[in-house]
Amino acid sequence: MRLHYTGPFPETLGFLLMPRFAMVAFFSAVEPLRIANRVAGRELFAWKIITQDGEPITASNGMTLLADASPDTAPRLPSLAICSSFEPEATLTRHTLRWLHRLAEDGCALGGIDTGSIILARAGLLARRRVTLHWESLPAFRERFPDIDAVESLFEVTEQGFSCAGGAAAMDMSLDLIARRHGRALATAVSEQLIHDQGRTPQHQQRQALVQRLGTHKPALVDAVALMERHVESPLPLGRIASRVALSLRQLQRLFEQELGVRPRDYYRHLRLARARQLLQETDHDILSIGLACGFTSASSFSRAYRQRYRESPRQTRLKPSAT
Repeated sequence: MRLHYTGPFPETLGFLLMPRFAMVAFFSAVEPLRIANRVAGRELFAWKIITQDGEPITASNGMTLLADASPDTAPRLPSLAICSSFEPEATLTRHTLRWLHRLAEDGCALGGIDTGSIILARAGLLARRRVTLHWESLPAFRERFPDIDAVESLFEVTEQGFSCAGGAAAMDMSLDLIARRHGRALATAVSEQLIHDQGRTPQHQQRQALVQRLGTHKPALVDAVALMERHVESPLPLGRIASRVALSLRQLQRLFEQELGVRPRDYYRHLRLARARQLLQETDHDILSIGLACGFTSASSFSRAYRQRYRESPRQTRLKPSAT
């Protein structure tokens, strides 16, 4: 999925599917290409499913797809997308990492779908790159790879590679590819076949705006929650938050209880604990470091609050496999 392509058609895209990959993201990436071929009346795109061992692969929803090739039998590819989801590195092999390095040296544009960028970062192939991945994995990714510019956009495309947040964002990225290769008219025709709004660009955020997520248009409440989300590691005193949104502390407490049914102190703590849960599931940081990174002053205070919220200890969460 290079910005520019001068090779022969059909343009063949490789998809390295990892165990428990996100089926919706893979289909969202491929279906626009299939429809583009049908609408254009000729084969503009082709794709190859690659797995680490060349064997059938099972997605997170339990469905299984046949593979076209393994790294050893894959054809030469101008682009390769790594499609993964939960625990992308759980079965990652050194052989696959070496193959990715060979592809990069050969000029192949490498990209990640959903959490695929984690594998590319692990391989050391994202230096000086701007990438995106699913918003749930962004905090842990930034903690682990602070030198990589990870942003919360729908997709990113450069001459060196590409990435998208997964889900429907893969469709947006494929529609962008069709428009760049074969014109906006074809991309629009494909989006209409998909009954999909083609107006989404990389600059669109993955998550709904706070107004939509909170279900309220109260500016002071929206601003207060935004401050909380920006200050997880060093929580702001509620009095300071109230002052910054031009309310008294009592008014802030009443606003949260009326609009969200929860006290601001509890909302803030739940937000910090949710961030901690992500870090426990997606990084190897020790439990104390995660607690400190989420605004708790000691391991005991973190564990106590965590157990009260999730009915299990941070260590139990870490030992459990990710939910599908």
